Amino acid sequence: MGPRIGHAPAVQPPRWLWIALIWLSIGMFDASDTVFSMRAEGHHHAWLSLFVTLLLSWLPWALATPWILNLARRYPLELKSPFAWLPHLAACAATGLAYAAWTAALEELFNPWLQSEDPGHFLPLLLAKFFNRLLSFLILYASIVAIGYVLDSRRRLALQETESARLNELLTRAQLDVLRRQIEPHFLFNTLNGIAALVREERNDAAVQMIAALSDFLRRIVEGAVKHEVALAEELDFLQKYLDIQKVRFAERLLLRVDVPDELLGAKVPSLLLQPIVENSIKHGITKRAHGGEIRIAATRCGGMLTLNVYNDGPNLTMDNGGARIGTGIFNLRSRLSSLYGSTFHLTMRNQGPGGVEVSVSVPFREN
Repeated sequence: MGPRIGHAPAVQPPRWLWIALIWLSIGMFDASDTVFSMRAEGHHHAWLSLFVTLLLSWLPWALATPWILNLARRYPLELKSPFAWLPHLAACAATGLAYAAWTAALEELFNPWLQSEDPGHFLPLLLAKFFNRLLSFLILYASIVAIGYVLDSRRRLALQETESARLNELLTRAQLDVLRRQIEPHFLFNTLNGIAALVREERNDAAVQMIAALSDFLRRIVEGAVKHEVALAEELDFLQKYLDIQKVRFAERLLLRVDVPDELLGAKVPSLLLQPIVENSIKHGITKRAHGGEIRIAATRCGGMLTLNVYNDGPNLTMDNGGARIGTGIFNLRSRLSSLYGSTFHLTMRNQGPGGVEVSVSVPFREN
């Protein structure tokens, strides 16, 4: 699970569409409930006109909702500051007045109640609707503001989580890059020492061959610098480039045996996983024996974990405070694995009998 920065944002419907759908649903429910209730009670009205009047009566609140939400963001309600309530009281009164005027106009226009006498003057009807429903206006306005606060809080939390995840990914990538840069100079330092040793031994042809192999190896590093995970087959091929360098120095003293089933070659592993382990095996195992030695690499899968074992038949590890003493490459590798997989990995080093050391790495199995 290499770090990935940037995710395609989910396509969200426009806010006005949600507002329209919500108020349309409220209007449909209110109109349907009122019409069916009055018909069940035996009233006689112009039902279609009444339904349309009740449905359209919510239009002022629907149009005012975005304005109310923006006002709530600009002037948050605070119990300690009564003056913060003044813009909201004015907005509630203005919306309620618009609602009263609109519904009074609808009733004057459609006359849904089938009144035989004059329905009344517009202004008295407007004032009656405004003052009779003033408490309802306050409750409705407060509900819109409260819902807006909840939605804004969820939006801010989601943005904070997204930003936190983005920063964590950036930090993880930076940590991995730093650790990788530590591994590469460490390897380069050891290889240059090997070239210097060949020159001192006057094995100039071998030194030139080792420099050419080093050039090819470094080119592969640069080409794959942005990859934190690669297929196991690619990692093995990369390791072979490294061993080509070492074989210039050790010739027949370095033997390699690889036992990896074909079905595991596509598994994802951290890049530069095997190289520091094999380098550690050569430094602490092969070079300690006059006739060299053998390195064996094996891969197995158990459930959801991929395990890679690297064994060398050199001398046992020295122990420090009850544990095996490890080099810089292995220490950095452990840090990289921790950054990539958290606690879902295992890295162990253990002695095998009177001679030999095995390094075992287990990571979550994922196919490339």
